[in-house]
Amino acid sequence: MSEHGPVAPHNESASETTNIALPSMNKASEPSVIYTLSEDEKNAVRALPSGSALLIAHSGPNKGARFLLDTDESIAGRHPNADIFLDDVTVSRRHAKFTRNGESFLLSDIGSLNGTYINGDRIDEIQLSSGVQVQIGKFRLNFYQSVPNL
Repeated sequence: MSEHGPVAPHNESASETTNIALPSMNKASEPSVIYTLSEDEKNAVRALPSGSALLIAHSGPNKGARFLLDTDESIAGRHPNADIFLDDVTVSRRHAKFTRNGESFLLSDIGSLNGTYINGDRIDEIQLSSGVQVQIGKFRLNFYQSVPNL
């Protein structure tokens, strides 16, 4: 275990991965979690158009899933017509909303039963920063905003 907490397994070649430290937002001083982006994931984040973002599931039931945020509003939920369809009873039909405001994104819980979390802390509404972990029901997705030089 490193001084930053658990480290996800990574490839031998350092040129193939990028470590993203997730800032802890917990009131207790918990260590940050480090995720390793594969070369494919790095390329996906690099290729994002300006003003867009990507949600990537690094672990859990939908590991490997990616959701592009490229509209002014995206709803995550269990409803089959949700922009981000998360099929599990721990997710409300209309659970959370991602709102694009210029170059930034706001995440709002929209009356879900089980809540919406950022890095383990329950939120009502928060401006997202790249690398944070969004938890909706049992699904954990990391948020990556378009950046010129990852």
